[in-house]
Amino acid sequence: MRALVLVAHPDPHSFSHAAAQAAVDGLQAGGHEVTVLDLYANGFDAAMSPAERRAYPSGRPLIDPQTQASADLVRAAHILVFCYPTWWSSMPAVLKGWLDRTMVEGVAFRFNERRKIRPGLGHVRRIVGISTYGSPKSYVKAINDNGRRTLMRTLRMNAGWRTRRTWLALYAMDRIGPVERSAFLARVRDQASTW
Repeated sequence: MRALVLVAHPDPHSFSHAAAQAAVDGLQAGGHEVTVLDLYANGFDAAMSPAERRAYPSGRPLIDPQTQASADLVRAAHILVFCYPTWWSSMPAVLKGWLDRTMVEGVAFRFNERRKIRPGLGHVRRIVGISTYGSPKSYVKAINDNGRRTLMRTLRMNAGWRTRRTWLALYAMDRIGPVERSAFLARVRDQASTW
């Protein structure tokens, strides 16, 4: 199976990148073909252009080569893995922009003859979120955790209810030490080998 690992952190030496590499190592150990898409390194533009917005309802919204390339990767993937830090109770803007610009009609969903939305990600067998938080779990739970909800609920609805979901979170990142961080990376690696 093919896996697409998306990384959304501006620092290539960040813990999010380390977690993404742990996921890649585990996926490869499990026999998966892996593609990594580093949104910051690729200079992904999070802002939808006026031309893209006009094209959005046309049925042909992928007018930018960068989003077309992302859509092609999504269409080929059976596993989608999102690695990012949670900032302000959500995902970084570049990842939200990637979802806005890439997960469009013909990729994440389609319309049937009666103009009802139907899932477009039926080929995706698993959606994985790997995120770090500066806050403890109790605080994150109290303020919702919008990034997790977007990926684990909304995106899954576009894949179908048989799609498995995995959420790996490292809470209170600012207060833990190297032992806890290493243990989390080992957990990511071990779990990824079973996906």
